[in-house]
Amino acid sequence: MKNLFGPSLRLKLWRRRLSVAAPRVSIRHHLPWPLRLLLVAIVLGMAGAIALATYDLGRNLTGRGNTISPAQVSDLHERLAQATTERDRFSGGVDAAESQLQIERTAQQQMAAQVKNLLAENARLKEDLAFFERLLPASTGAAGISIQRLAVESIAPNQLKYRLLVMQGGKGGREFVGNLQLAVSVVREGKSAMIIFPDAKTGDGERFKLAFQHYQRMEGTLNLPEGAIVQTVQARILEKGQLRAQQSAKL
Repeated sequence: MKNLFGPSLRLKLWRRRLSVAAPRVSIRHHLPWPLRLLLVAIVLGMAGAIALATYDLGRNLTGRGNTISPAQVSDLHERLAQATTERDRFSGGVDAAESQLQIERTAQQQMAAQVKNLLAENARLKEDLAFFERLLPASTGAAGISIQRLAVESIAPNQLKYRLLVMQGGKGGREFVGNLQLAVSVVREGKSAMIIFPDAKTGDGERFKLAFQHYQRMEGTLNLPEGAIVQTVQARILEKGQLRAQQSAKL
């Protein structure tokens, strides 16, 4: 029996008892007390700040925070009304000034157009006077109808302006009655054509009538078909269907 419970077996039992019954040991780090106080103060400060922020947020959400008094609201409304009035006043002044400026510009443009027309009319009258002065001795010559100073110009893609002076020479005082006819030679779509004015279909023959004793100036505009290219214009003076005078001009 002593051999069964020898030293080796007793050593094993002692080790097993020691490993099972031994108490557990925990390792703790020891902090100095000033550091502990500092950590506690930081945690308390953060908690107080969070609580204060939460309190202010709750007051603002419930309308109990910093509010504006009725007097301040009234003052703000009054200032807004004054600013709106000033804005409207300045805006009305600007609109009136722009309207007045536009009226003045329109009047200036109209005056410029009138001056231009008067200058052109004055130039034509001077030309007529000089022409009559040159032809004055011829009034004692042979009687006859003639066309003087035929001029044509394009004023739009399909519009032509003409101007001419029809005169009657000689001492006779007979009044000439007839009509003007304009033959416009054009090229359209590669083909040559002749357009006669006035056209009986349009009924505008009244403005081509002539009735004068010494002279009559004729001018006006002709409306051409789309795409017509003018080559020449021939003016004809007719009396009872008979040709009395003619003259051509190139554009």
